[in-house]
Formats: sequence, C-alpha cells, structure tokens
Amino acid sequence: MDPTAVNVNITADDFDTVLVYEDQAQWTTPDPSSRDFDGNDPAYLRGTYHLTETKGAAVRLNFTGPALYVYGHKGPRFGSIRIGLDTATIEVSAYAASESTSPTLLYSTSNLTYARHSLALTNVGAVSSAGDAGGDAFLLDFIQWTIQAAPAGATIQNVTYQEDNPALSYTGEWGHNTSPAFSGGGTTYTNADRASASMRFNGSAIYVLGDIKNDHRIYGIKLDNNPEEFYNGTSGCGGAFGLTCEQQVPILKYLGSNLDETEHTITITNYAGVNNSFFGAISIASW
Repeated sequence: MDPTAVNVNITADDFDTVLVYEDQAQWTTPDPSSRDFDGNDPAYLRGTYHLTETKGAAVRLNFTGPALYVYGHKGPRFGSIRIGLDTATIEVSAYAASESTSPTLLYSTSNLTYARHSLALTNVGAVSSAGDAGGDAFLLDFIQWTIQAAPAGATIQNVTYQEDNPALSYTGEWGHNTSPAFSGGGTTYTNADRASASMRFNGSAIYVLGDIKNDHRIYGIKLDNNPEEFYNGTSGCGGAFGLTCEQQVPILKYLGSNLDETEHTITITNYAGVNNSFFGAISIASW
C-alpha cells in the first residue's frame, strides 16, 4: 500500500449487498425493522451481525485495494474461519476465553497488490489443533478494505447525489418514500422490470447506497463499458425470511474505484421478473 496516497477505508457492513452469502438460510441476524432493534448497540456496527453455526457456511466479497480487515466476535462459542484470498488459503481461530463486547479484528492484510481480489470466508467450526476449545460459531460484523482515491498531495471531495437530484435520469415507473432512516430523508423505489436510473459524473470512485429488504431481488450495475455486475437485494434477515425484514440505514449496494479523470456513466437496473421485486435507490456519491 502506498502510504503517501490519499487512502480511504471502505466499510461493508454485514447487511450490505456487496457481500454474497452462499446460503442465507445458514445465517441468523437481528431484524433491523423490528421495534425493539437497537442500532446503537456498541457490540456491533449499526447493531447488526450475521451468525452461523453451520460448518461450510460462506460469504464472499470481490474488492479492489491493497489492504483488508475482517471484523467479528471472538469468544468461547466460536471456532475457526477459513480465509480464502485469491489463490491463498489460511485458517484463523476466533476462539477466546471471554466474548467480545465490541467489534474485534479477526483477520487483516496490508500487502496486497492494487488489483481486483476475491475473498471467501468459510466457517470451519472448532479445530482442536488450532486451540479451539468451544463451539462451532462464526460471527461476522463488517469488512473494511482500502482504496486509493487520489495520488499523493491531492485533495478529494465527497459529493452526494440524493435520489431527487436532477443529475439522475430515470426510465420506467418509480415511487418515493420518506423516512428519517434514509439518507437525505427519502428513497426512490421501483418494482418495474428493467426500470433504470442513470447518471454521468467525474470522480475517482463512486458508490451506490440503498436499503435492503426481503421483497428485493436482482439488480444490475453497469459502469461505462464494463460488463454489467449483478447483485441480490434480498436481506435474508429475521430468521424466517419475513417479508417486512428491512435495513433502511443506507447499505453499500455497489462500489467502483480507481477511475480515471474522464466523464463516467453509471446505470442501475431493476430485474423484477415475475415476482415484481423491488429496488430502492437512496443516494449515489463520488469522489
């Protein structure tokens, strides 16, 4: 990592759709839309976590950057985690005599090439040879990675485009909701198949924020002439996959970085299909 560059840490919370859970049914989570949910619980970022006791349960992330940090919990009920990073694989133990009371670093590396990387976290369960003396659980809180937003000596400015900014152009039918939980107090949403939102911008990075809910499904992001990337907006929370289980606090739905100085175009498309599934776009920000 170049310490002289303008480095920015990106955080993907456990609910963010840039994280892909191979089987959401293998994980339990709190329900952020329930009345008794405490988003300020200091034990977890934003009060949420993904917990599993299923051996082989896995979550994946594709990211670009030279450094990576994985946070969760350690304690007597936790076992080992397999870290697959590109072609390398190691196992780390999350066992400890006492349970974490706040997010705890489980794994980190800061010597990666500035390139596209693939991360896979897999629950191994208790491994006696690794010193695990407890259960088979794995708790993921959030993942951070570092991007270089600008070269040394440069200054950057974060510009946020709320959903009603005229820079955004929409096709198809979209509605509007308001809530203090949403960025800027509002959100634009659609359940129309192939309804889209597009924007032109200049910046070295761009990220899309929105909500996540169990009536959301597949959406696509196309940046310039790059292949369209597909994500799943289903929250999978609430244990029984309840339709109302929603995280309104803005979650990271896409990040593009290491962009050049030319003008760029981003297009977000909802693939509602026969289920008429929803997509909610709250804001887009760029550096």
